[in-house]
Amino acid sequence: MQWLVKEEPSNYNFAQFVTDGRTVWSGVKNPVAQKHLRAMQPGDRVFFYHTGDEKQIVGTARVAGTPYRDPKNPGFYAVDLESDAALPAPVTLKAVKADPRFADFALVRVPRLSVMPVTDEQWAALSAMAGA
Repeated sequence: MQWLVKEEPSNYNFAQFVTDGRTVWSGVKNPVAQKHLRAMQPGDRVFFYHTGDEKQIVGTARVAGTPYRDPKNPGFYAVDLESDAALPAPVTLKAVKADPRFADFALVRVPRLSVMPVTDEQWAALSAMAGA
């Protein structure tokens, strides 16, 4: 399975994630995003998306373990992610919205969702758009 996670770069950006090598993905409160987070499995691939002014997919990561209760907020789950690599070229939300292959992609349909699944076809298309 593949996923996309979103973060405001002023809060935690991909360059910092690469420096850290690993992070706890927590603070997700939306019930649908929580459902997706709980479905993550070790080894799943993840796109890292910068929200805010950037609005672009900037890198990749992997799920490093099974989801667990968030120690800071036990009513929610968290998961560990390991950084992978920056994309050769970021993929903008504008480019995704302009491509009919993504008409049913949650990034286009549910813009406030912070954790979402990515199909094999979407992953391949986004990777190609990024030059990966």
